Amino acid sequence: MKISVVLCTFNRCAILPSALDSIAAQQLPDTVAWEVIVVDNNSRDQTRGVVEKYCATYPVRFRYVLETQQGLSRARNAGISEATGEVIAFTDDDVVAEPTWLQNLTESLRDERWAGAGGRIVAPSGFKPPPWLTLGGDMDLGGPLALFDLGDAFGELKRAPYGANMAFRRSMFEKYGGFRVDLGRCGSLLLSGEDTEFCNRLLAGSEHLCYVPSAVVHHPVPPDRLQKKYFNNWWFEFGRGRVIERRRRPPVLGVRREWISILNLLCRLLPSRAMRWLFAPTAQQRFYFQCQLSLTVGELAQNYRVALERGHEREVQS
Repeated sequence: MKISVVLCTFNRCAILPSALDSIAAQQLPDTVAWEVIVVDNNSRDQTRGVVEKYCATYPVRFRYVLETQQGLSRARNAGISEATGEVIAFTDDDVVAEPTWLQNLTESLRDERWAGAGGRIVAPSGFKPPPWLTLGGDMDLGGPLALFDLGDAFGELKRAPYGANMAFRRSMFEKYGGFRVDLGRCGSLLLSGEDTEFCNRLLAGSEHLCYVPSAVVHHPVPPDRLQKKYFNNWWFEFGRGRVIERRRRPPVLGVRREWISILNLLCRLLPSRAMRWLFAPTAQQRFYFQCQLSLTVGELAQNYRVALERGHEREVQS
């Protein structure tokens, strides 16, 4: 079983070596063939020079690919098209992978039951969340920090893992297509969700994904992300992404679905979440429902945008 690791990067030449060093140090059996494809998403810094040093040091292992069209989804799709492995693993340019990460993440995919696998994404040692932030449990707000930790037990995933630590059989991309380019980070925009949307496609197709707690990467938590404003912006964009993710659905009695969704959000979800936010008894609960409120406003904004766009399309066609 040959393995391809796809790592996409954009303007992070200063921290990129830490990620590449940790991947170069992966411990796999000599019988396992593996490669690392670093996709430069049109960086304007010294990224190419950094990656080419690794290609020179590890000429069989590392490859440099340039994707000039901006967007994480496009970069990941470019990596998939260049990959030669039967299994394709993904990680980010700001993580540090433990030496057994790749072996543990992909070993489960020798069992044909599993279409893909997701590993654990943890914060640096000593990280303490602020008192208003809940990580884990029913009020988990780890998404903006790209943290994913479901405990110590291996098992089947009922929710999508995150792109910093996941792997799939190549056949899944042949069957379901690649990452959607209308989702995913692009420059400074916080719109994401291309990784979870792909996983949700697999789950909707009755494919099975497994959680591998022993496949661990360490993800930094920059101070600018530990701000309530960042979290609220992230959840707003997450709400927009949820609407974008949905395929176009037929009208109901001549009324477009976007207007029905807007009515439902305004009359049911928005008041309910606003009340929970206002009257939550603890700081953690208040902030959790504030983020849920931001998500709902994002859904409202995107539904309204789509409704106007499709109304304009109808006018043009008529």
